[in-house]
Amino acid sequence: MKAILQRVASASVTIDTQLVSSIGKGVLVFAAVAPDDSPNEVESMAAKVLKMKMWPDEAGGTWKRSVRDINGEVLCASTKKGSKPDFHGAAGGEKARELYDQFVTKVQELYEKEKVKNGVFQAMMQGTRYSAIGVYGS
Repeated sequence: MKAILQRVASASVTIDTQLVSSIGKGVLVFAAVAPDDSPNEVESMAAKVLKMKMWPDEAGGTWKRSVRDINGEVLCASTKKGSKPDFHGAAGGEKARELYDQFVTKVQELYEKEKVKNGVFQAMMQGTRYSAIGVYGS
């Protein structure tokens, strides 16, 4: 499993101009499931998302606080894995949906369910984000 995390002041996901999910200050997670992924990778990635130090501390030290530390929100969105705009390197069908849903559920279990939002699996979503800083995780 791979993920791209973006620190955001706010983020939202829409489908055909319909708002699906939105968050305030927190992290936007683009998650991709590979064919060989298992629940172990899902659990590991969920923990990494919540532990990633992406915000400064009160003294101005960079990369010192996690989304948990700032009491932020998490917005998860499914994406493909690989460097081309196709899904050849991604898990397909029901397995991908199952593992992605497990990922979102695990992030909710490890954090606070009401602070973890979700897009629509494999939908063509439009995203907006404000003040983003990106980090790659695997």
